[in-house]
Amino acid sequence: MPKNAGVTKQISTQVVPIIGMTKSVQAELFSTMKKLGIVRSESYNKLGSISHWGIDWKKSYPEVRDFRTPESLGLPSKLMEWTVNDVAKAISASQAACTEAVVKKVYKRFPGKENQKNRKELCLQLKTLAFIEDPLLHRLVRKEYQRGHSWVDNQIVYQQGGYKCKRVSRNVAQLELAGLRRGKRNKILVRSNRKIKGQIRLIYNKLNQRFEIHFLVNYREVKTPVARTPVGVDKGYTEAYYDSEGTAHGKGLGSLLSEKSNRICSKNRNRGKLWALSRKLEKIDPAKSAIMLESNLSRKTENRRYRKDQAEILSVIGKASKSLFGERSLKVFAEDLTQPIKNKRQSKAMSRQLNSWTKGVMRDSLQKWADWTGSVVTEVQPSYTSQIDSRNGTLLGKRTGDYFTGFDGVVLQADHNAAKNILARGTDFEISRYSSRTEVQTLLLRRTARFLKGMGLSLVDAVELGWLDSKHTKTQAFKKLLAGMPGMSK
Repeated sequence: MPKNAGVTKQISTQVVPIIGMTKSVQAELFSTMKKLGIVRSESYNKLGSISHWGIDWKKSYPEVRDFRTPESLGLPSKLMEWTVNDVAKAISASQAACTEAVVKKVYKRFPGKENQKNRKELCLQLKTLAFIEDPLLHRLVRKEYQRGHSWVDNQIVYQQGGYKCKRVSRNVAQLELAGLRRGKRNKILVRSNRKIKGQIRLIYNKLNQRFEIHFLVNYREVKTPVARTPVGVDKGYTEAYYDSEGTAHGKGLGSLLSEKSNRICSKNRNRGKLWALSRKLEKIDPAKSAIMLESNLSRKTENRRYRKDQAEILSVIGKASKSLFGERSLKVFAEDLTQPIKNKRQSKAMSRQLNSWTKGVMRDSLQKWADWTGSVVTEVQPSYTSQIDSRNGTLLGKRTGDYFTGFDGVVLQADHNAAKNILARGTDFEISRYSSRTEVQTLLLRRTARFLKGMGLSLVDAVELGWLDSKHTKTQAFKKLLAGMPGMSK
């Protein structure tokens, strides 16, 4: 029996609709949301500056209260405090994303082992305001960090002490929410099959024109083992994931994405023609032009269709992630695809389809199921993972569509081969997540040269035999290897 490392909770957000409230309660909720929208906007303006970098959300309320008191808006102090804390948490998340992007730029600017100490010092400075004294870091943060602004005025955050929940029937619960007047609570009915507890968020959904309650639910607890099974995952377009064990997850994703993209493209072309015609008729026949705008050029039907398509795609990705993890606790190595694809010429149709590729959704879905199963997701440098022969770790071979042909004629499934390379990349200490593409290419060419040397061949021989892609001959690394620089041809 494997030893258990601990217990993880399967936590997810549940959204339940509000099915009953009086008009006076509704009016008060709208008024409260509007006032808290002012608090949220001013909190973003105050706490979103670099001078508040790394602020503790527990200490954020006094900073805002110095210039905006709850009495000035007629708000209870607790409602305002909970909103300010919520804003501070969102700003902290934005700062963490900025830090990650700056770290990547630092690694790109100072590559190699010789700069390891310098990189470490710079990354440590990013945790505090010390980076302001460094001109380079200050410039990178200023460029990457966008000061937040908020126009959200349709939600209220309540902590546990701000409401009471009472079961009315099997699928209906009554909430008593703290209101604007002391000692008077607003009663609403919610359709929910479980008792609501913890922090909740009351949101007015403008799209569906209804009030909703968002809250976290702990579905169950899962015991996590000490030793997790390592698995490499290749994120794809045709299918969501292909793992190093040879299993495809989320088949049919590519057809859904392409169908959605082609439908939107075709419809927008026709809408463009109608829009030009309505503009032409605007002076000739204003009534007909107005009818076209209202009946043929509105977004109501298209928005509904778009939400339906997105829900179908999210369902496929969610099922793929569930299929990948199952009930296992894994150590997943996946590609870091956060950087946009640059300097790669392709057709407009291909660019349009790749723009609809839901890389971020797949990343979030993987992380969600990893949290649910006690697994760990580690992102690796993705360069050349599809162009390496997983059997020998060299660049000898060629990928064509769904197949990878090795230098010896052996044909491998391309995505399975890439997943194996990603798994190997996860334990490759010479290639970090922040290594540049040029560094990775140089290292792989060096390894390929060593492999060929054991066969009595060189890189030039491999190019002439068609084993190595001729594009590598244009790089400085290839030329240095041919020149026989010390340490390169070993």
